[in-house]
Amino acid sequence: MKPETLAIHSGNLYESSTKDVTPPINLSTTFFRDEDGGYSGGHMYSRVSNPNRSALEQVLTDLEKGADACAFSSGNTAGMSLFQALKPGSHIIAPDDMYWGFKKQLQSIFADTLTIDFIDLTDIANISAYIRENTVMIWVETPSNPLLKITDLPAIAAITKKHNLILACDSTFASPCLQNPIALGADIVMHSSTKYIGGHSDVLGGALITAEKTPFWEKIRNIQQIGGAVPSPFDCFLLLRSIKTLPYRMRGHCENGMALALYLEQHPKIEGVFYPGLPGHPQYEIARQQMSGFGGMLSILVRGGADEARKVVNKVKLFAQATSLGGVESLIEHRASVEGPDTKTPQNLIRVSVGLEHIDDLIADFDQALA
Repeated sequence: MKPETLAIHSGNLYESSTKDVTPPINLSTTFFRDEDGGYSGGHMYSRVSNPNRSALEQVLTDLEKGADACAFSSGNTAGMSLFQALKPGSHIIAPDDMYWGFKKQLQSIFADTLTIDFIDLTDIANISAYIRENTVMIWVETPSNPLLKITDLPAIAAITKKHNLILACDSTFASPCLQNPIALGADIVMHSSTKYIGGHSDVLGGALITAEKTPFWEKIRNIQQIGGAVPSPFDCFLLLRSIKTLPYRMRGHCENGMALALYLEQHPKIEGVFYPGLPGHPQYEIARQQMSGFGGMLSILVRGGADEARKVVNKVKLFAQATSLGGVESLIEHRASVEGPDTKTPQNLIRVSVGLEHIDDLIADFDQALA
């Protein structure tokens, strides 16, 4: 089935006594045991599994063309569970431009157990030089946050297969509708489902999807079930409802993102636009090959430095100055001030999550803010 059909029907593979068309919210934390002690209903305790979470994990598995999925209470928890599954002393390679929350995790929470090299993963020829005897994983983020770098997934997959490494990909900026890393060679895909999958800025969530049910994957599943950082039934219900419109929402985000990027690229007060859909983007051809659309995320460099950038984010009317991305409403943020004093993000960079408002209104808003 195509993504539009999977998004609507996959999560509805659910039977109930009342024959609901849409899965109801199942709030029960525990489930009846059979006379022989088994659980013929398929669930025993909601930390381990729940009908709503099972439905969510099924549709995510299908959309990403994987073998299984684990849903978590946040994107950070999803990534952290993967890192927890690695043996102490393991070495991983991660991108130099990546979501600051994960980078902070690796540098603080896992500082005593993991060794990390942050490198430019767009330089494929340089990656092998960082592989050590204890290297176990390459963590990729494409498109990256906030510079929108595109990593060549098949090229890195060839490296990980050669050295028997795990290839994990944060595909949050793309969503399952624009990019399927597993089909391009990744072993595990990560999403902050708070973003495009949720799409309405009203629910936290994260997910990991695996290409195969390996022993390493079973460790991740065990961390999910025993650790218990799982989404509530209501969170799963909201995410399932949002996924039904995900393919069509992504079309609107892509259309608006491209139009705004083209407008800003020509504006005299903007010195640079980072958007993989622009032919001038350094990895434009790679993006064309591995993405079906370029998304609604872009970053811009404002002439005049941090002060001028802050003026823009304070003058826009339709773009909400707020953290996060992927909602139907447009958001804007001076990224360096969020990431803290040790950030490497340019001080004049603004990150923009282009929503589903009419593009003429969004361009007009930027026009008055930059005037």
